[in-house]
Amino acid sequence: MNEQDLRQLLTVSVEDIRPSQPAAAGWERARRTRRTRRAVGAVALAVVLVGGGTVAALRPPAGPPPGHPVAPTVEPTHADPVQHPPAQLTFPPDPLARLSKPATVRLSERPVQRALALFQPVDEEYRADGPVRVLGDDGVVRSLDVVTLAPTRDQDGNEAPALKPGVLSPDGRWAAFAQTNELIMVDLTKAGVRRIPLDGYLELVVWANDRVLVGGDDRTYAVERDTEAASTIDVSAWEVVTPDPEAGREAALIETSGQRDGLIVRSRTAREGTLRSEQRVTGELLPAPYQVNEFYGRGWLHGERLAQAAWITNGEIDGAEGVAVLDARTGAVAHVLDLGRDRAKGCCPVLGWDNKGAVLLRLEPAALARWHPETGEITGVVDNLTGVLALAG
Repeated sequence: MNEQDLRQLLTVSVEDIRPSQPAAAGWERARRTRRTRRAVGAVALAVVLVGGGTVAALRPPAGPPPGHPVAPTVEPTHADPVQHPPAQLTFPPDPLARLSKPATVRLSERPVQRALALFQPVDEEYRADGPVRVLGDDGVVRSLDVVTLAPTRDQDGNEAPALKPGVLSPDGRWAAFAQTNELIMVDLTKAGVRRIPLDGYLELVVWANDRVLVGGDDRTYAVERDTEAASTIDVSAWEVVTPDPEAGREAALIETSGQRDGLIVRSRTAREGTLRSEQRVTGELLPAPYQVNEFYGRGWLHGERLAQAAWITNGEIDGAEGVAVLDARTGAVAHVLDLGRDRAKGCCPVLGWDNKGAVLLRLEPAALARWHPETGEITGVVDNLTGVLALAG
């Protein structure tokens, strides 16, 4: 065991005492624990998270064969590569703000045509506190009453709410929930429930076109939505990126992993998860001393652009909070949102993209904010909403 391995072990152990942000702290512990397992055979620690499962289906680019390096190229933009949030957010009217209100009807009484978002209130211990809210495109908030969800668990008994970002299908018609030894799928348009038996401590869900990727620490299944056929696939439920809803069924699955100079973007085949290529994440387009050190939470694709929360190096500190937007084909970072040092660790996971190319993320004190990397504009969406959000694509 070398000095770096020992430092990782001690860091994981100390963080397990009292995480400042249970969701992101859990994700970070899980990733560090897996790295430590590979290095020194350490025992995995608990996983508690808000970030939700999802896969990245990337439109196949016209480029060199898999495995060949690609020169870092990014579409030109008008905004600076490094951006900062304003001191005070403004909150324009937004349909998602209705999630702050209690449900007025049960889903079984009034199914949706399309859900815009799901929301799970949580208490101070990060446990589910009341029913899941379902916001329909008609503006009505419903309670999810057709199924009782148990918390997800890992093999050590650590629990987290079943609702996580990524459980809502991009078209807003289905929700998929990981449970121990099963996947629960809810047809939100008919208030119908399906249960698919699967082995293992399942924690994370990712929609990949009409398939659901569901898994935990040691395995990932691909489940067909229409036939319920299930098979294992060689992708990590923790590292796979949320797909672009416009990508086809055969589009590559993208993963991010590593840290600092070992930070990589990995492309895998859609069916088996066979490795196609790896690209190192590079920051040549960023001014010195900016650097992306490590990703956390879930990554999300919009075309070839990948957005993910990260710990970064800025002009003040190594380990500041941030969000990075990079080219998923080449690994070149185009934009960084510098959130500074005076925030809780793991404060600001990305929750998706909107249809105008803006990144949706958690941002204190707002529950949800919208960032336009191309212009640098940042506005609030929902204020002071304590709980877990899942958005439709």
